[in-house]
Amino acid sequence: MSKITRLLGLARSVGIYYGVPFRRRRLERFYAQFVPRDALCFDIGAHLGNRIRCWRALGARVVAVEPQSDCYRILEAFYGRDEGVTLLRCAIGRAAGQTTLHVSERYPTVASISDEWIERVKTDPSFAAVEWDRAEHVEMRTLDGLIAEHGSPGFIKIDVEGYEADVLGGLSTSVRALSFECVPVVRHIALACVDRLAQLGEYRYNFSSGESHRLELPEWLDARGIAELINSRSAGSGDVYARLAGD
Repeated sequence: MSKITRLLGLARSVGIYYGVPFRRRRLERFYAQFVPRDALCFDIGAHLGNRIRCWRALGARVVAVEPQSDCYRILEAFYGRDEGVTLLRCAIGRAAGQTTLHVSERYPTVASISDEWIERVKTDPSFAAVEWDRAEHVEMRTLDGLIAEHGSPGFIKIDVEGYEADVLGGLSTSVRALSFECVPVVRHIALACVDRLAQLGEYRYNFSSGESHRLELPEWLDARGIAELINSRSAGSGDVYARLAGD
């Protein structure tokens, strides 16, 4: 039964990220404002790689990080022969080492390293059906380590289910632009990301709800403004987008 559940969970993810009509073109239009041709992008929490496909279509090189073994095998099948894509099976955090990934076989999109995040989101009705029923031991690396090996990225996507602030904790230099997930029930994580970015440089922020791939704000906010917006949201996850001021 476990194998069938895993296959169904992966099939659901493939349908979500590859099966929705017009999503590919919408993604490309959205990310074109962040990803110029020949840019280097880091996809931290690549899952099944729809951002990889998008960024390659825009002419970017991609370093894609995915710790989940089932998802990584699919990434290898989809993108393993692409010389413009580097695939890494590991997690990203504050320091190099080893860690444990908690996996939901039915909902592989919510695999997480963070025990605290798992306990918090269990109180959210949208996670009511999720069980984290399998563990995988994975290597932990840092953004600084990736930069030393592959170069400084023009854009970083961070979607790691509650470990976003820890990912940024392993970054010691500013980057041109990035995004990180924001979930209201654990808003303190997104606020910690804003605090960390303020230590690295002067950033401006915007917000995109769910999988809309559309910036909601007509003007970009400073750190105080985005913190107020994060604190005001009572429901609905999304992504915070940050870019260096004046860029």
